[in-house]
Amino acid sequence: MDLGSISLVAFFASLMVASTPILLAALGEMVTERAGVLNLGVEGMMIIGAICGFAIAIESGSAAAGFLGAAAGGALLSMLFAILTQFLYATQVPSGLALTLVGVGLASLIGQPYVGESPPLMGKLHIPVFESIPFFGPVMFQHDPIVYLSLILAVLVGVFLKYTRGGLILRAVGENHDAAHALGYKVRLVRVMAIGFGGAMAGLGGAYISLIRVPQWTDGITGGIGWIALAIVVFASWKPERVVFGAYLFGGLTALQLNLQAANIPLLFVLPYLVMLAGVIYFVIAVAVGSWKKTLDVKPTLKTFAQFIGVGLVLLLIGIATNYASSLDLLMLSSAPFVATIVVLVVISARSKGASNGPAMLGKIFQAH
Repeated sequence: MDLGSISLVAFFASLMVASTPILLAALGEMVTERAGVLNLGVEGMMIIGAICGFAIAIESGSAAAGFLGAAAGGALLSMLFAILTQFLYATQVPSGLALTLVGVGLASLIGQPYVGESPPLMGKLHIPVFESIPFFGPVMFQHDPIVYLSLILAVLVGVFLKYTRGGLILRAVGENHDAAHALGYKVRLVRVMAIGFGGAMAGLGGAYISLIRVPQWTDGITGGIGWIALAIVVFASWKPERVVFGAYLFGGLTALQLNLQAANIPLLFVLPYLVMLAGVIYFVIAVAVGSWKKTLDVKPTLKTFAQFIGVGLVLLLIGIATNYASSLDLLMLSSAPFVATIVVLVVISARSKGASNGPAMLGKIFQAH
């Protein structure tokens, strides 16, 4: 066990890299769901994007071409879902699950010739002056362009949904498609465009994994990230800023998991203290924001803080009881990012009174009369 081998600079830099694919996929799914469409095929679109981007990058010698191809591949697969649900009126949930199965199988077939290949690298985006700032320079200003593109897209999506006419129409379609249709809006077109955008974003997220984060092709390379993207959208209450938080929370836990494994530190040794620290941070932020907005409600804030501390103490007792068993550590390390992300987002969504209600038409079939 060597705690000193963990570099904070490397940890936070890897956090941004690990967060990027989930952020891209979650943003796309959020837009799709705000239009009233529940697409459970995110994992399938991501893995198709991963293999399309990987194959095109190798054949063309350009990582940028690979990302464009990945977006096109994800969008193309999403059109299959659009045809089934918007034109043939198939139920959205099984159609999305079928899309994932098709994507995984098709990607495995296409990817067979590319196993063991190395894709062309995408250069870092060097930002003069800022990249030389101690600590913050290498953490924030020495990444590939896709990291910054994902954050820019998060801002643009938020602005589009909240401040533009197109965003208002999309939200209206998601809240009441019959009323939107009565006002003359093309509900089916809006939903098909939203589905295509979600597919393209999922494809970009998949390509980021196969071209940058893990520059190789193996079956199942996305590792269930598409399902986490779906969960993040729901528990983030369909809000872009919370989607960013959820994506970076998952990325941070993933980076922590990898660093703990590399340093040979048992997860049960450090996890209880991390949970309790998260509780302290939550309490401080909640009190500060509540005092500033004059909406502070001390009782539920203390209750949530106590829940964090209680979970931390339970984990500490489990660690003592198991004597940091290596097999349990390995299991918890692999599952910790998924479990912790869901738990934290559930707490946040529960604290938002009335804000966690999704689009009223989510998952419902629209038929023009």
